[in-house]
Amino acid sequence: MELLYFLIQQTLLFMIPLLIVALGGMFSERSGVVNIALEGIMVMGAFTSIFFINLTQGTMSGNIQLILAILIASVTGIVFSLFHAIAAVNLKADQTISATALNMFAPAFAVFIARIINGIVYNKNVQQIEFINTFRMTEVPILSKIPVLGDMLFRNAYITTYVGILILILSSIVLYKTKFGLRLRACGENPHAANTAGIKVERIQYAGVMISGALAGIGGLVFVVPTSTNFNATVSGYGFLAVAVLIFGQWKPKYILLASFFFGFMKALSNSYASIPFLFALNIQSNIYKMIPYIATVLVLIFTSKKSAAPRASGIPFDRMQR
Repeated sequence: MELLYFLIQQTLLFMIPLLIVALGGMFSERSGVVNIALEGIMVMGAFTSIFFINLTQGTMSGNIQLILAILIASVTGIVFSLFHAIAAVNLKADQTISATALNMFAPAFAVFIARIINGIVYNKNVQQIEFINTFRMTEVPILSKIPVLGDMLFRNAYITTYVGILILILSSIVLYKTKFGLRLRACGENPHAANTAGIKVERIQYAGVMISGALAGIGGLVFVVPTSTNFNATVSGYGFLAVAVLIFGQWKPKYILLASFFFGFMKALSNSYASIPFLFALNIQSNIYKMIPYIATVLVLIFTSKKSAAPRASGIPFDRMQR
């Protein structure tokens, strides 16, 4: 049972950022704008929020600091995603090219600014931004006493896990139970019909992209905090993996949850194989295990992408003059 608890906890660490970022991509594509800039937005969100933690770690620590960092990451994601929104919605640019430009810009910007900051503050010519991890909770009061679930979900946990679950619930409610969600889905399926019905298509698309930016920014922070003690201008391709989760999840929250759990479990196996007696006894090189999540991604997309039902207007610039 201890091995099972360990695997579930490790799976959650890798699953939650994928879940949050894929849900962000869902909002953007449901509005009709393809956003593969999730990788770059994650980098920017992680950069500003980890830098905040670095600056305040002597005067602040714990979950209050982490919550403030989450807010900073979300605001950063919103601001950075606006560049993509302007290009896609106002300028009618190719959305893939616009997003690719942001993905290329983000890590270079983070490295450049981090070197400047470290040179001024610490007199070091390095790009890593270090932080002290004070965020892991050994146990959640009361809830940790629940049989089975207590040991599995409420011990050695991070508040970011519960933030991810909350975002999933809110995303489902917003998408299917609100007027905004209905209008968002309408814009992604038939923006001209939505425009005829009086919906401000451009505003909805801006909102979708900004929500995706906020969630991707949070996802960058959520990825770094449980898995490292420094930020090195990378999120290890998680933004692109989140796009795969989005496609595998059919642009629907409940399926995105299952897809993110699958890929999170694959990632947990690749990182924790040495703690699993059966896998360790196979004496397979570590590089093979590290390839598992990405091989699984390719195989899953090969067998499922043909059946994918993306929003029909996703990636097509909206032009009021066309019908």
